Amino acid sequence: MRWLALAAVAMLCGCASAPPPEDHEGALPPWYGQTVAQLNEINRQAESAFEAGHSDEAAAKVKQAQSIAARVLGAGKPTLEAAEATADLDDLYGRMLLANRNYGWAQMFFQKNRSRWKNWSPQTPETERRFKLAESEIAECDKHID
Repeated sequence: MRWLALAAVAMLCGCASAPPPEDHEGALPPWYGQTVAQLNEINRQAESAFEAGHSDEAAAKVKQAQSIAARVLGAGKPTLEAAEATADLDDLYGRMLLANRNYGWAQMFFQKNRSRWKNWSPQTPETERRFKLAESEIAECDKHID
C-alpha cells in the first residue's frame, strides 16, 4: 500500500509542466519589438476612443490588446518599453472600469501596476511616477468602495 502511494506521488510530480525555456543570451525574439509597437498603437487608439466617449470602441481595442500584452510579457523578461505598454493598457482599462463604477475591478488593474512598478529594477523617475499614479488610482477606488 505504501509503495502504491509513493508511486502515485511520483507520477503526480512528473505531471508538472516544464519550466519555460530560458533566454541564455538575453536576446528577444525577432517579433518582439514590432509587437510592442503594435501594442502601443492599439493603446493610443483605445485611449483616443475612450477620451472621445466611444466606450464600445475603446473596449474592443482593450480586448484586442490584452492578448498582445500577454504575448510580450510571456517572452521572458520584458523590456521597459513592453512593461510600460502593458501598464498603459492596464491603466486605461482600470480607468474605464472606474468610469463605469466597477470599483473593485478597477482597483485590481491599478494594483497590478502598483506591484509592477514597485518591483521593477532598476528604479527610475518614470517607474516612480507610475508607481505613485497607481497608488493614487487605488486610493480613488478606495473612496468609492468604503
